[in-house]
Amino acid sequence: MLEAALSGLLQVVSPSAFGLMLIGSLIGLVVGILPGLGGPVALALMLPFTFGMTPIETFCFLLSTLVVTTTAGGITSILFGIPGEATAAAIVLDGHPMAKRGEAGRAIGAMLMASLLGALIGALLLVAAIPVIRPVVLAFGPPEFLMLALVGLTFIAILSDGAMLKGLIMACAGIMIALVGLDPQTAIPRYTFGKLEMWDGIGIVPLVIGLFGGPQILELMLSKNSVATSNPSKKVQGIWQGFVDAFVHWKVVLQSGLIGAGVGVVPGVGGSVAQFIAYGHAKQNSRKPEEFGKGSIEGLLASSGNNNAKDGGALIPMISFGLPGSVSTAVILTAFLIVGIDPGPAMLTEHLDVTFSMIWVTIIATIIVMIITIPLIAPLSRVTLVNGPLLAPFLLTLVVLGAYASRNSLFDVWVMLAAAAVGVICQRFRWPVVPLLLGVVLGAACERYFFLSQALFGWGWMTRPIVMGFWALMLFILLRALLRAWRSFRLRERI
Repeated sequence: MLEAALSGLLQVVSPSAFGLMLIGSLIGLVVGILPGLGGPVALALMLPFTFGMTPIETFCFLLSTLVVTTTAGGITSILFGIPGEATAAAIVLDGHPMAKRGEAGRAIGAMLMASLLGALIGALLLVAAIPVIRPVVLAFGPPEFLMLALVGLTFIAILSDGAMLKGLIMACAGIMIALVGLDPQTAIPRYTFGKLEMWDGIGIVPLVIGLFGGPQILELMLSKNSVATSNPSKKVQGIWQGFVDAFVHWKVVLQSGLIGAGVGVVPGVGGSVAQFIAYGHAKQNSRKPEEFGKGSIEGLLASSGNNNAKDGGALIPMISFGLPGSVSTAVILTAFLIVGIDPGPAMLTEHLDVTFSMIWVTIIATIIVMIITIPLIAPLSRVTLVNGPLLAPFLLTLVVLGAYASRNSLFDVWVMLAAAAVGVICQRFRWPVVPLLLGVVLGAACERYFFLSQALFGWGWMTRPIVMGFWALMLFILLRALLRAWRSFRLRERI
C-alpha cells in the first residue's frame, strides 16, 4: 500500500498532471465564488475536455475543480451572505455576521484552514476504509439510509434558535416543497399546477440563493451603509488568527470532518445535509450555543470543516462499488468510463495507485486554493466597504445568473425570487429558514428510502439493529434539546 501511495503522489506532481490541477483549481475558484454554479455544473462543463487524458490527468483536473469549488463557495457566503453553492449555506449563518463586524479576513482564514483539515480527515478516512469498506457499506440498506435522513431532521430542534414550533412548521413546509414533481412510485405529477417546468421539482440551488441572498440584498439596497460596520482593512491580518482558531477549536473541526466524511459515504444524501448535521452537533455541544448564528467562530468552523471531508467520504462508495455518493461524484463516475477504468474491486487492487492519486489531489488542491486565496483576502475584504446601494445591483445580477445557470431555466429565476420574498418575510418575523432548507433536502430522500424499505422489508425494517441504534440517537438528540430549552426557560423566569 505504501508503494501505491508513493506512486500516486509522484504521478500527481508530474508536470502535466500538476499543470492540469492548477488549471482546475483556478476554474474551481471562479465557479465557487459565483453563486449558483457549484461543483456538479463545473464538472459537467469540464468533462468534454478530459477526452485523450490519462486517468491520473483526468482525476487531477476534475477533482481539483470540485475541491476548490467547494472551498471557494464559502467566500461569497462570508462576504455577502449569499452561498456560493448549496453546500456552503451553513457558512452564511456565522461567517457573514463576522464579516459585518469587519472580521472577514479572520472568517475566510478560519474557513480555509478548516477546509484543509477536513480534506485531511476525509483522505485519512478513505485510506483507512480501503481494507474494510466492503462489509461496512453492505451493512447499510434503504432503512439505514432513511434513518440517517430522519436523524438530520431531528437537528431542526437544535437549529431553530429556541423557536422549536416555528422550526417544525418550516420543516413541514420544506417537506411539502420536496414533494413537488413526479411521484417516484407512480410517475403522477404532484403539486405542479399544470406547469411542465415543475415536473422536475423545485431546484435546491435557486431556493438556497433566494432564501439567504434575498434578505441580504434587500438590506443592502435599503441601507446607506456597507456590509461591514467597521473597517475590514484593519482586520485583514485576522487571516492568521483564523488559522489559529481552527487549531484552538480542533475538536469542532475534527468532529465536523468526521461527520462530513461519514455522511458523504451515504449515497444520495450529500453535503447539504452534512453541513447542517455538523453545525447542529457543534451547537449542541458548545458551551456558548447562544452565539451561534451571530458570528460564532465555532459555528463557522463546524460548517466549514465538513466541506472537503464529505468529498473524500463520497469517493468511498464510488471507488469501491461504483455508487456515487453525490451528484458531483456521479459526474466523476462518467470520467471512469471515458478513461476506460471500471470502479469497483479493481480500484483497490490493480489500480490502487489511481485511488491514492485521487486522495492526494483532494489534499494538494485544498493547499493550492489556500495559496491562491491568501493574497486575495485583502481586496476581497475591502469589497465589504463598498456602499450598499452600489453593491446591490451587482449581487442581484450574480444571483439571477446563478439561479438561471443551475438548470438553464427561467423558471428557476422565478423560484429564486419567490424564495427571496420568503427569506425576507422570515427575517422580518424571526422565523428560521434553515429548517425549511433541511426539509427540502431531506424530504425527497426520506420518501424514496421509506418506500424502498417498505417494499423490501415491510414494517420489519424498524427492528433492524442499526435502525434501532438510530432511533436511540434521535431520542437522545431530542431529549437533550428539550432539556436545554427547559433550562433556558427557567433561567429567563428567574431573571
